[in-house]
Amino acid sequence: MDIYLKKRRWKLLLLLGAIVIGVASLMYTNWLTEKLSEEERKKVILWAEATQRLASDNISLDTDISLIEMIIDDNTTIPLILVNENEEILIDANIKYKDSRREQVLQKELKKMKAHNPPIEVILTDTERQYFYYRESYLLRNLRLFPVIQLMVIFLFIAVAYLAFSASRSAEQNQVWVGMSKETAHQLGTPISSLMAWIELLRLQNADETIVSEFEKDIQRLEKITERFSKIGSKPELLHTDLLHVVRSTVEYLRKRSSGKVKYVVTADENGDWNIPLNEALFSWVIENLCKNAIDAMNSEGVITISMNNKEHDLVMDVSDTGKGLPKSQFKAIFRPGYSTKKRGWGLGLSLAKRIVENYHKGKIFIKHSELKKGTTFRIVLHKNYISG
Repeated sequence: MDIYLKKRRWKLLLLLGAIVIGVASLMYTNWLTEKLSEEERKKVILWAEATQRLASDNISLDTDISLIEMIIDDNTTIPLILVNENEEILIDANIKYKDSRREQVLQKELKKMKAHNPPIEVILTDTERQYFYYRESYLLRNLRLFPVIQLMVIFLFIAVAYLAFSASRSAEQNQVWVGMSKETAHQLGTPISSLMAWIELLRLQNADETIVSEFEKDIQRLEKITERFSKIGSKPELLHTDLLHVVRSTVEYLRKRSSGKVKYVVTADENGDWNIPLNEALFSWVIENLCKNAIDAMNSEGVITISMNNKEHDLVMDVSDTGKGLPKSQFKAIFRPGYSTKKRGWGLGLSLAKRIVENYHKGKIFIKHSELKKGTTFRIVLHKNYISG
């Protein structure tokens, strides 16, 4: 199974866990607030009954008035408004306002209370009624917001953890990349020097110059590969270079070492100015990786077309093949280190290409278009006036 698919599943499981925790918290808090809301209504009913008893003309001397007054005074959290049958405000409790704005604030609160809870009727006489309106206490309203805040904190924690993990993983990958590249360049140095000595020996023994020349070309190739690996991790030098020349020389090298069933087509304006800040050794590596990827996608049979366009501020290069194509789900994943659609290989070629184009040349590389069983087009955009530094 692809390592990125596994990581994606872990991320989804982490997100699902956060959602489950959030939903469970919402459900529990909703249940708790409903219970507290019922308790508050009971308190208001009790408060209304105490007020009714206190206002009753039939109150006896044996009635414990202190208990009634204690019940009334005990409510310090629930906002209350008592109105008569004409909705004139008689009493209010636990509502903050300035004396100058009393009527305005109380009318606004009364409107909210009517929308939240039905009134509690207070029967004074057969013909006289009063009504208590109330709404949830400040504490209960805050409690309803708690799971939302909790869910936000959970998602914030996951986001911070994910970003920290990604940054750490990226830094670790960079260190591995640089270490492997430097070591590879170092290890290639010794056999290259030995091969150069062998070529001189072949010349002294009058070996076939054609064969010796081909050996020499391959050694030069190995030297270029060594140079490429040595530049990974260090700041490359960008010199004004003819991009068209780099593309053609790279394609010519690949043509001689590819199957005869692979056809290369390069189209560009011959009279255009293709000079651009470029590191030739690294960028030719990009072209090679894209072409080799195309050859694999075509099973070593088809057409690779490199179309170059000279824009006002950019040079645009499209590398197209007639291979098997890619689904959209792989458009970004294919550039990740270790991701490969082949059974063999490390899946580093396109990742290297992206690193060279975007990190070292500040350009862009992406899949412009792909269609299953018809082919894929990669696009590279390079800025004409980019200067490293």
